Amino acid sequence: MNKGSLEINKRPASMTETSDDDDKELVALGYKPSFKREFSNLATISFAFSIMGLCSSIATTFNTPLLLGGPATVVWCWILGSAVCFTLGSSIAEIVSAYPTCGGLYTASARLTPKRHRARVGWLVGWLNILGQIAGVSSTEFGLSNMIWAAVSIGQGDEFVLTTGKTVGLFAGLMVFHGILNSLATRHLARLTTGFVFVNLGTTFLIIIVLLATTPRSEMHPASYVFGSAGVVNQTGGWNTGIAFLFGLLSVQWTMTDYDATAHISEEVHRAAYAAPSAIFIAVIGTGLIGWLLNIVMILCSGPLENLPGPSGSAFLQIMVDRMGRTGALILWVPVCLTAFFVVQTALQATSRTIYAFSRDHGLPDAGYFGKNSSRTATPLRAVWLSTFVSILPGLLDLASPVAANAIFSLTAMALDMSYIIPIFLRRINYNHPEVMFKPGPFSLGNGVVGNLCNWLCIFWTCFICVIFSLPTILPVTKDNMNYASVITGGVIILAFLWYMVSGHRHYHGPQSNLHDDFVHQKSLSEDSASNHDLA
Repeated sequence: MNKGSLEINKRPASMTETSDDDDKELVALGYKPSFKREFSNLATISFAFSIMGLCSSIATTFNTPLLLGGPATVVWCWILGSAVCFTLGSSIAEIVSAYPTCGGLYTASARLTPKRHRARVGWLVGWLNILGQIAGVSSTEFGLSNMIWAAVSIGQGDEFVLTTGKTVGLFAGLMVFHGILNSLATRHLARLTTGFVFVNLGTTFLIIIVLLATTPRSEMHPASYVFGSAGVVNQTGGWNTGIAFLFGLLSVQWTMTDYDATAHISEEVHRAAYAAPSAIFIAVIGTGLIGWLLNIVMILCSGPLENLPGPSGSAFLQIMVDRMGRTGALILWVPVCLTAFFVVQTALQATSRTIYAFSRDHGLPDAGYFGKNSSRTATPLRAVWLSTFVSILPGLLDLASPVAANAIFSLTAMALDMSYIIPIFLRRINYNHPEVMFKPGPFSLGNGVVGNLCNWLCIFWTCFICVIFSLPTILPVTKDNMNYASVITGGVIILAFLWYMVSGHRHYHGPQSNLHDDFVHQKSLSEDSASNHDLA
């Protein structure tokens, strides 16, 4: 404590006062501050942008709408999905503002529930969120591995032969490297993260500008192809055109997810109740609008549809090669891959903080082992490396069965989205419950028309999207193209509750306060104030 006090005293007075206010708010929520608040507003916004990836996420999901519903599907589904994702992001931001803890929506779900349901709700949301994040880290890293090998394929031509071993080997090496980076102290993570947003947005605008500059006007597609019915091409093999069009939503839903990642670093953020929700809000708007512009330009300059996705298997990269040439495309592909690298870096940090929070509340059968911070870095190194090694497992599964690996990867969006709408639903129906009495933070949608519209629209939309996520995208269905998302997600829910009934209920009773009398005294907070906000 003395060393931490000396470090705080070196900071400007305003920063120290802000940290003290943040820590008092955290104590009021029932938790002892264990992190150093080193993330500035810029670093927090950069983190929120980076978790969505923008150009890299669009690059890895571009094939889905383009090759299922056609070019116009890419454009219209993106803006439609983005508009509704904005209501989901705003709803999540409101909850994060009220409960700025590293448990994020997991902790909020339990606090928004009457006491008799608190443990079961917290358990379900916690496991959905953790497993969704782990699958997201693993699938994004696996996608990055494929992106790198796609560039190698373009560079070497027909001479290059990609094997499963090469893909999985690079994937595992990248995961370990991200584990090492996430072992840095918070101040180093904050400095590293600050630059992510500039690479992310800069790469996106650079691709847009270069594509427009290198595509002859005569070879650009007409508006009817980009926005009209001429660009709706059903390639699903049996689904009607309406369903084929809706499959285009999968790209934007995969890109604009993990909104709550910023909440999981809120105990490392200055003015967390303001900065974390604001970052989510800004990132959702920016990703939606800039992503739409990127998609429009990609389709405008895409060339003949029959030439895509090309030898690399990536339609996004093939369009760049066709317009910029091999050298130019590969040069620009480097920052695109770097953006995907940043996604994994931020996602792994968020995942480790979630596991830390769940272990801190005794949600894991580890007696709180992973809910401890390193005395050297003041970060949860145990949780970082647990997250890293567990995230490697789905990728290794690809060596035995690519179908099984993809089935686990498919858990990401559905599990995360379900973990989001549960607390939003509880916030809306329980805000006046005597055991809840929801108290909004600085970022609030209110209980009027705007708040209700945002909350209910995103709830119904997410339920609808989960149905789309569950459908096989290609007909006829075989064991190789079967969509296992709903099966895996349903299995997770069933197994989570079975585990809770068998043994989980013995050690997990919902979020638990970890305050100590000596800490509360040092913070000059009364015993009454702490007990009134005890999560137990």
